[in-house]
Amino acid sequence: MNQNPHPNNIVWHHATVTRKRREQLNGHRGGVVWFTGLSGAGKSTIAHSVEERLHQMGCRTFVFDGDNVRHGLCSDLGFSPADRHENLRRIGEMGKLFAEAGIIALTAFISPFHSDREMVRNMVASDDFLEIYCRCPLEVCEARDVKGLYRRARAGEIKEFTGVSAPYEEPDNASLVIDTNLIDIEESTRIVLALIAERGIIPV
Repeated sequence: MNQNPHPNNIVWHHATVTRKRREQLNGHRGGVVWFTGLSGAGKSTIAHSVEERLHQMGCRTFVFDGDNVRHGLCSDLGFSPADRHENLRRIGEMGKLFAEAGIIALTAFISPFHSDREMVRNMVASDDFLEIYCRCPLEVCEARDVKGLYRRARAGEIKEFTGVSAPYEEPDNASLVIDTNLIDIEESTRIVLALIAERGIIPV
């Protein structure tokens, strides 16, 4: 896919309302908090719990949920490696824009491949990007099977399903690892918020 088909016809427009001014108005920095892990590992649950706490603190936030974006922004994509890559590229670009707007973007995507997560990491300034690995054994995720997807994947109804018929490459440089089979939602939320504060995205 040609990422820039008209390189000589477009010019970046510099706005008078800068990121710094937006962040001053918001009272916090923008950033991207990227939750990764197997289906059923708790990514969306933790992301929305963190957003709820941030919202109560007066922060401007938005959660990009893996299923939700496929109803609109990425409704034209399937689950092949190429489509997964494009799905994450689009979300990475959206996260970058939200961070520039001074908003804390939280994303919940399986994002199974190192290369795709690195692509997104490289889109965003290093101080703005937090990768949270929601680590959970496959057997626990499958026992939860909150959406019935593992059952369907085992029955052959879903092709290229991560953990069953497609691989998941564990992060080797995550900002934080949460063992979601051992730590409850309240503690998970607390340690993610602590990391966000430690990185200077929200006031301590």
